[in-house]
Amino acid sequence: MKLTKGTVAVVTGAGGGIGRALALALARQGAALALADKDAHAVANSAADAKKAGAGTVSSHAVDVADQEAMTRFRDEAKKAHGRVQLLVNNAGVAMGGTFEELQLDDMRWLMEINFWGVVYGTKLFLPLLKAERRAHIVNLSSLFGIIAPPGQTAYAASKFAVRGFSEALRHELAGSGIIVTQVHPGGVRTNIARNARLPPRFDVERRDAAVKRFERMARTTPAAAAERILRGIERDERRIVLGADAKLLAALQWLMPVGYWRVAERLFGAAAPRKSGRG
Repeated sequence: MKLTKGTVAVVTGAGGGIGRALALALARQGAALALADKDAHAVANSAADAKKAGAGTVSSHAVDVADQEAMTRFRDEAKKAHGRVQLLVNNAGVAMGGTFEELQLDDMRWLMEINFWGVVYGTKLFLPLLKAERRAHIVNLSSLFGIIAPPGQTAYAASKFAVRGFSEALRHELAGSGIIVTQVHPGGVRTNIARNARLPPRFDVERRDAAVKRFERMARTTPAAAAERILRGIERDERRIVLGADAKLLAALQWLMPVGYWRVAERLFGAAAPRKSGRG
């Protein structure tokens, strides 16, 4: 899909990280933008900066992607503001640490509602607008943890594997329709996702700090570089983007050793399995 001046793009999770970087990169190409984030102040700042960067019409929307009614209002507001949508980026997501035994079921539901159902709602609601276009594009943000599944990431990996499976099946269903579906698997990107991750009550501070430091040590890709790579992938109609050298290495390792890859990953990156805390 060629991104031209006036292309109308919807981006969720646009208040920070990759979503904000995508908004600004699209703005520099003259796109019109409907930007959404749960943080109304953050997304308003992104909208203002996108306008300064050269965007066309920009609308800012405070939206919880896990809320179907809120997403329906967002769709209606975006249609009213822009008239059409050619590019949908389902980017909003959150992280959660802790082993399966440590997590509460309500924690896992919360994560799935944002990371998976947010993608489903966005796709379902905007799909009729996208199908009205001769060419359109859907970009769904999965993760490296939608390819590999480290210990301590049962909830997050489950949500991102779900996005991967949904996106692949949707791509096959929409083949020949004029709508391209791209799934993105970022590795370590320098965002605040690890620092903002929800943790179970018995997850001690020492473990949290060690996990954040490990993530920040491995996070070599900037949000701006991630955004530029995703935009190149859109223009090339790439169906899958594995983003970052770390993600490419570990995705290849998983392909070569689908069962035993984690033993090698531990040696390469020193990523030890999480220690138990509390009564366990």
